[in-house]
Amino acid sequence: MERLGGGAISRRRSVELKGIHIPHNKATAEQETTVMPLPSKVMLPMQQHVGAPCVPQVKRRQQVEVGQLIGHSDARLTCDIYSPVSGIVREIRQVHYSNGWSDEAVVIEPDGEQTVHESVQKPEVTDFASLVEALKHSGIVGLGGAGFPAWAKMNTDLSTIDTWLVNGAECEPYLSTDYREMVEHADTVLEGIKACLDFSGVPRSLICIEDNKPRAIELLRQMAADDPRIDVFELPARYPQGASRVILRNVTGRSVPRGGHLTDVGALLFNVTTMSEIGRYLRTGMPLTKRRLTVMGDAIARPQNLEVYVGTPISEILEYCGCAPGPRKVIIGGPMMGTTQVELDVPVVRQNCGLLAFGVNGPVVPRQTACIKCSRCIDHCPIRLSPIEIHKAYINRDTARLDELMADLCVECGTCSYVCPSKQPLVQSTHLARALLRAEQRKAKGRR
Repeated sequence: MERLGGGAISRRRSVELKGIHIPHNKATAEQETTVMPLPSKVMLPMQQHVGAPCVPQVKRRQQVEVGQLIGHSDARLTCDIYSPVSGIVREIRQVHYSNGWSDEAVVIEPDGEQTVHESVQKPEVTDFASLVEALKHSGIVGLGGAGFPAWAKMNTDLSTIDTWLVNGAECEPYLSTDYREMVEHADTVLEGIKACLDFSGVPRSLICIEDNKPRAIELLRQMAADDPRIDVFELPARYPQGASRVILRNVTGRSVPRGGHLTDVGALLFNVTTMSEIGRYLRTGMPLTKRRLTVMGDAIARPQNLEVYVGTPISEILEYCGCAPGPRKVIIGGPMMGTTQVELDVPVVRQNCGLLAFGVNGPVVPRQTACIKCSRCIDHCPIRLSPIEIHKAYINRDTARLDELMADLCVECGTCSYVCPSKQPLVQSTHLARALLRAEQRKAKGRR
């Protein structure tokens, strides 16, 4: 396998890695996925993706069916939303999230019939253009958490792309949804990869998996053995191995220039479950309407990998899994990059992959002390930034210094906050610093 600049990519590279070793806590990894029964309602927010929010395509009291179009936008970047259930639209209302955002949501009461809408048909794909067009109607977004529309990510100049990376690292503690996808649905993972290679002309794909998942590595190697374009790349288990720029560097040796994208250096990167959904959609024509979650935490009586309908309220998921009353902390996502929830009557959306609930023995907010200038945050940052300096520049609202420190390159993995002995709010400050820097850049563009 040749890469840009010459040389071969082996099945495993010995590279000097930054980041951290953290307890995996993947107790559900070998538990087969169970299916949650229909919830009492599904709430479908119109913003479940990067890009413009959708506009509801249904009205109150309207009967809807599985796979029916619920939300659509004519914007350049967006992703359609489809009903996961058949039933009656009860209301269209605002949903409020813990980060302060609000979103319009279609609330559907299931009728239990799960009647499939007539529009659900296997797509006809004959070339790359028709593949991209088909995916516009699939509802598939980046399922590693980013939520970028799959069709839009593919809609690029492929002439310089030589490597299609498939991210199966799943480096977040607790989560095992991607792992279960690889061992339970390796067939659709490979169908999605092969279709993308066939129609795009990209010459090879590397499925990148951390070495703490030997079963998935061996299974996919065996099943892909008849296709020389596809191989499995074994990565050391080290957080945040799954971050796009980190995995690109550790697999190919390439770095993305500031302000650039992976496509600028000859690579595309898709999450492994995203690829599996593409394979499933091309096989069945059913848009993305379900999501697997790892439900764990010391407040959960029955931890499990659970397949739920998109739009299921997290309160009903917690109840189904035997959550103790009044959990101290509930997190959507993983413990490092997830979002703490204030309200539990909010829905699971397409890009969610975990739900963690902790009780009295769970995590607490640590006491912050003065920085001791130990440089651990700098030493362990996978992007080689200076989190403590970014923190200081943000406190001073010094946007010129934030630009000099390249705060916009932060992947918000939380490594800096994890290793900080003084428990400075480093990742939180950097998140706010990036927003401040973006606002200043937009203001400067307006002045020009």
